[in-house]
Amino acid sequence: MTKDYYGTLGVNKTASKEEIKKAYKKLAKKYHPDLNKSPDAEQKFKEVNEAAAVLGDEQKRQQYDQYGTTDFEGAGGTGGFDYSDFMRGADFTFDFGDIFDQFFGGGLGRRARGGRRGASRGSDLLYNLEITLEEAAFGVEKTILVPRLEPCEKCQGSGAKEGSGMETCDSCHGRGMLQQTRKTPFGIFATTSTCRSCGGEGKIIKEPCEYCDSSGLVKQTRKISIKIPPGIENGTRLRNTGAGEAGERGGPTGDLYIQLHIKPHELFERHDHDLYTEVPISFVQACLGGDVKVPILDGKQATLAIPETTQTNTIFRMKGKGISSAYGHGDLMVRVVIQTPDKLTKQQKDLLRGFAKEGGDKIIPQKGFFSKLKEAF
Repeated sequence: MTKDYYGTLGVNKTASKEEIKKAYKKLAKKYHPDLNKSPDAEQKFKEVNEAAAVLGDEQKRQQYDQYGTTDFEGAGGTGGFDYSDFMRGADFTFDFGDIFDQFFGGGLGRRARGGRRGASRGSDLLYNLEITLEEAAFGVEKTILVPRLEPCEKCQGSGAKEGSGMETCDSCHGRGMLQQTRKTPFGIFATTSTCRSCGGEGKIIKEPCEYCDSSGLVKQTRKISIKIPPGIENGTRLRNTGAGEAGERGGPTGDLYIQLHIKPHELFERHDHDLYTEVPISFVQACLGGDVKVPILDGKQATLAIPETTQTNTIFRMKGKGISSAYGHGDLMVRVVIQTPDKLTKQQKDLLRGFAKEGGDKIIPQKGFFSKLKEAF
């Protein structure tokens, strides 16, 4: 059965060799098994290569146009494709680097044909730092010790022994890549790979630096100062640009990220910029009112006026006594809890009995702490 090679490539019988090659590039890219994972892609890829190999060769194309086959035995033959011509090296060859140049915008193709590995950026580092609530509220400067990779001072990051330098790789002659051509049933293909001798560098270190073992980097521990702004929140991540690990082959340095963790406080609990604390008051203070001292985060005390008949778990707001930052000022929420005496004298008991007799022993159900908290907002 005669094969329609022109139809396979989508060109007419008067197409030029350049038009055939252009059509082949387009279809080879479309059906290449590495790019197209459909079940019939490989078969179509073979058909496209077969058609291109015939129509791209003047002698075979002339025979095909005249007899409808490339079989020299004539019409009685199979009319099939002579793969031996490919093995002998038909003049229609194609470098798949051209396809990759089109498909990937030129980057992959250029790298595959010998582009050298460039300098690489250093790794970013993450440091977990624990601070107190006071440090988070008012800001602080901390000094931390960070282990990281830095350029070797002995070889200046080159990896070569001082005074020896680097030499051009004999295997790839400085290109960093090796190219091989091979004949296949589908044409002559050129393949490239990274040079194993130099690792793609194009140069080889003849005498490695004994301090960094030719890596150009050594492990060092450095003191780094970190400024923590006031009002910082738990879980905030600060970025210190350029304080990470050094890049390879002179590449840029990575960054250092500081993950902040605020320790729990024995007196205060933080919610955004507001602080919450609990203050005990006596039964008499709750009944008659009065002033009580409330601790403040800065270590000082503030005065809170307790009105008469204050109930336990009542929450009072002290404006501006919370955490301040560039985004606002928080308040201090004070919950008062009535303390009951552990022991009572006979006179105190008699007074309380008199108090109860006068109607002071009535019990009114109180709302819970969280209900009052909700009302406070």
